[in-house]
Amino acid sequence: MSTPAKEIIEQFNPDNCLQDRVILITGASAGIGKEAALEFARRGAHVVLIARNQENLEAVYDEIESTTQTRPIIFPYDLNTLNPDIAREMAYAIEQEYGRLDGVLFNASALGSKMSIAQYPEQQWLDVINTNVNSAFYLTKAMLPLLEAAPAGRMLFTTSSVGRKGRAYWGAYAVSKFATEGLMETLADELKATSNVRVFAVNPGGTRTAMRASAYPGENPETVPAPSEHMPLYCYLMSDASGDYHGASIDAYDYL
Repeated sequence: MSTPAKEIIEQFNPDNCLQDRVILITGASAGIGKEAALEFARRGAHVVLIARNQENLEAVYDEIESTTQTRPIIFPYDLNTLNPDIAREMAYAIEQEYGRLDGVLFNASALGSKMSIAQYPEQQWLDVINTNVNSAFYLTKAMLPLLEAAPAGRMLFTTSSVGRKGRAYWGAYAVSKFATEGLMETLADELKATSNVRVFAVNPGGTRTAMRASAYPGENPETVPAPSEHMPLYCYLMSDASGDYHGASIDAYDYL
């Protein structure tokens, strides 16, 4: 599957590229999700924010309300406990508030423990798979009718290098990212000839986030990109301009 040339992203003008679009973002209270929420709102999008940390989520909401003319809404919710009924309730609330949905950024991820499969705690395994895979499946099913009603629906999944080639001690996180790649590719193949919805996966690589610090506690955070450095790519993929790259799994580092 082809990916956009670096020059396309460099030449893309993000001003108002998301004007009046409605975009759902999971894991929106910190890291890449928070930065995407702020950046998408700056570009004119009404953002729907899901995260488990209500205090941090409300702070993002307040910043968007005070700095843009957009109308955000929040769902303080732990995706580990998401079920199909709750996902459908969220979709209904979005339709009632905005009458539409144009994009979803599946950003929320749980790292879990870095240990061998033989030693991996069973409950933690389930928690990681629920957060990283099952919640994306439930939200995909619930949101897809709204996305298909939009002129140019977009779904952006978050993957990882350990979801393409297994690495020792990455446990449930690696397995969940293999599943994420599979979900995106299967969905892309199903939609390519029947829908205006376009789907992608992005591997952000090492990025200055709390999850990165947890995975690599000895790393100097200044040696990896800030979330803001990935936003030109994310804005492009969420815009009308990205349709030719349906089904692509993209490495964000290729665009820095």
